[in-house]
Amino acid sequence: MHFKKICLLFFLCSITFLGQEKITISGTVYDNSNNETLIGVSVYFPDLNAGTTTNEYGFYSITIPEGKYKIQVSYLGYTTIQETISLSEKTTKNFKLIEETESLDEIVIESNIEKLNIRTPQMSVNKLTAATIKQIPVVLGEADIIKSLILLPGVTSAGEGASGFNVRGGAADQNLILLDEAIVFNSSHLFGFFSVFNPDVIKDIQLYKGGIPAKYGGRLSSVLDIYQKEGNSKNFNITGGIGLVSSRLLIEGPLEKEKSSFLVGGRASYAHLFLPLFDNDNKAYFYDLNSKVNYRFNNKNNVFLSTYFGKDVFGINDSFVNSYGNTVVNLRWNHLFSDKLFSNLSLIYSDYFYGLILDFVGFEWNSGITNFNLKYDFKHYLNKKLKLSYGVNNIYIKFNPGEIIPNRDDSGIVPEKLIDKYANEFAAYLEAEHKISDKLTFQYGVRFSNFLRLGQDALNTYQNNQAVIYNNEFKKYESATPTGTENFKRSDVISSFSNFEPRFSMSYTLDDNTSIKASYNRMAQYLHLLSNTASPTPLDVWTPSGKYVQPQLLDQFAVGYFKSIKDGNYSLETEAFYKDIKNRIDYINGANLIANNEIETVILNGKARAYGLEVLFKKNEGKLKGWLAYTLSRSEQLTAGRNANEPGINQGNWYSTPYDKTHDFSINASYKLNEKWTFNSNFVFQTGQPTNYPVGQYEVQGLNLPIYNDNRRNEDRLPAYHRLDISATLTPKKNKNRKWQGEWVFGIYNLYGRQNAASLAFRQNDETMRNEALQTSIFGIVPSITYNFKF
Repeated sequence: MHFKKICLLFFLCSITFLGQEKITISGTVYDNSNNETLIGVSVYFPDLNAGTTTNEYGFYSITIPEGKYKIQVSYLGYTTIQETISLSEKTTKNFKLIEETESLDEIVIESNIEKLNIRTPQMSVNKLTAATIKQIPVVLGEADIIKSLILLPGVTSAGEGASGFNVRGGAADQNLILLDEAIVFNSSHLFGFFSVFNPDVIKDIQLYKGGIPAKYGGRLSSVLDIYQKEGNSKNFNITGGIGLVSSRLLIEGPLEKEKSSFLVGGRASYAHLFLPLFDNDNKAYFYDLNSKVNYRFNNKNNVFLSTYFGKDVFGINDSFVNSYGNTVVNLRWNHLFSDKLFSNLSLIYSDYFYGLILDFVGFEWNSGITNFNLKYDFKHYLNKKLKLSYGVNNIYIKFNPGEIIPNRDDSGIVPEKLIDKYANEFAAYLEAEHKISDKLTFQYGVRFSNFLRLGQDALNTYQNNQAVIYNNEFKKYESATPTGTENFKRSDVISSFSNFEPRFSMSYTLDDNTSIKASYNRMAQYLHLLSNTASPTPLDVWTPSGKYVQPQLLDQFAVGYFKSIKDGNYSLETEAFYKDIKNRIDYINGANLIANNEIETVILNGKARAYGLEVLFKKNEGKLKGWLAYTLSRSEQLTAGRNANEPGINQGNWYSTPYDKTHDFSINASYKLNEKWTFNSNFVFQTGQPTNYPVGQYEVQGLNLPIYNDNRRNEDRLPAYHRLDISATLTPKKNKNRKWQGEWVFGIYNLYGRQNAASLAFRQNDETMRNEALQTSIFGIVPSITYNFKF
């Protein structure tokens, strides 16, 4: 009888629980001052210990039991909204957050310090705001996204004046760089001195180093996801800055108040205009233009059109002119099917072009890569414990390896066009974020990718299908001679590759302020950047996987410990990672990559690995803010012989990649003295870049020439890299009756004048007739001054 009563009580409780009505509350969170949507805002119900965050378009949705609850809407740098709401039916509720301060020099550092961020399974991600980036001292005073990322753990560069960046021991071409979802193939202006991203235009920046969500693919090491502002739909504003070598201007305002807005931002450098004053005919400058228009038809439909165009020009006396740049266009449609189902449809065009004029020789060189991308993404908020993301993506790619065009009748140059290549990359993904309990949350999913190398005018064939042969007599690898060609129609498929790319991450909460996380992700990369330098150059050429080049495959494991200290005033993030890469391309000794129509004859497939430990400690509140980052890591590559008779590269032994930095240490600090003055500083230390020194010398006709050992790759290193940068921001007292706001930023890059080695060359001394090392350094002490304004 007692057992029957217990069963009856359990049954009644179950009926009550199952019968409890579930209510969905959804909406969008905006910045009150300009109606910009806010990404990653916490929408939290403390009574239920449940919550969610806004997506890339400011939308949130959560399903909870009906009732009366407290709700907290919080975002760092903004005043938290706290109110009580009663939920008895499906509810749409938008929020507008107010900035805690309107001062122009406000520093906002976004980090994983809130409970929801401690609990989320997402790891290996760093986030910076444009306000933070503008305060970081950089060379020539130009705020720079890429240079700011290098201050974070696991992110390094090839040095001063070097383009691109390296993440967790990966190559620069293994980073997927997205601007409003469009792929950017070259992220640098002026060969790496500046990045292509105008900080005035940027709204949100996230760098994924591991545990990469299933919606991303096509690269191995990282995803840099950048979203532009949408434009102020309330008021007309002009923002800008004037520096020593470049200036920028941003204009934004409503097209239809509260409903539609536009944004146009431009930058240009002008240091070359002063060169004629010194009888110098050379030129080196860049310019770029960002634009965005959006229209909100209703609460369920938004349309966005965003564009970017940038160009660099470098010339020497008009006899040598080098130009390159990016063009991207993205048309997007946000649609809300229901309060639980959000969608985004994007049609994207992206192009990278490279041009070279050699007037003294009499020809022009053009190359590039173009893609057309159609993607459809969905977020499905099933309930407070389960959220799904799924979608499809298709990219059609055209590769222009290069074309030589005579520009003088007397040049004697014969026009030559390297064979264009074509490919198509399709992907579909499904991912779930699943809250198992109050302590345990999983994120798991899979991405399926298919890559088709499409038909081209001619494809070389080789004996035994080997484009690289090993010469036993001279003990070295050599390029094979084609035995013929195959011709294809554009619709033909030369090669096809398919990969399942599982993703998994988890978070286990030890207490409200502490969690441990782990992740695994497999990634496939079908495009390869052909470069035999540590840093990409504009002349580097992209090539697709195919008959002789296999796609790169990555397996990455990571585990981490995360802690919020003193109510989020401090935070600590530690992660250990291991990366295993298959089919990493390697080059035979003496490989020629420029204007090579038979590029497969200098490439071998090898493998790579990277492993390390990252520590990030942040101070998030108070007058003194900043972070300390340290990375201990190794990055190595191995290309074994294809059979017992071949030694492989470096005698088949592991060797350091050009981006192996054993120790990487950085400090960023900001101190707000008062309403007028803010001081900022960086300190950076990195182990020197791997390189090769001569092992001897020999004499030819009285000249001493260095000897290098081809079987000892990257066994030496450049001297360690370190520098200290400082800046001070002066914000004059504001006149409340004036709309104009301004600030002065004074900076010194490389305060103690460290002559960091960009490279070491070896030559014969004209006096001693002996070989000597010649160090090339890019910068000494570089002062700067910038004036920023807004009205």
